[in-house]
Amino acid sequence: MSVLSSIGRIATRYATARARHRSERLLLSLPAELRRDIGFPEIFDARNSRRAATFSAKVI
Repeated sequence: MSVLSSIGRIATRYATARARHRSERLLLSLPAELRRDIGFPEIFDARNSRRAATFSAKVI
């Protein structure tokens, strides 16, 4: 593995994470009624609960 390929992978992951966070901020800025209509709170809550379950499993 070369240094350039490692840097490229890191840059790709960073860009993906940045786009995901930007999308979440955009969705969270929408009115609650609109978010409910598109199903965003359920998707967001499910992902956070999965993180919490994963975290608690690691602690135990």
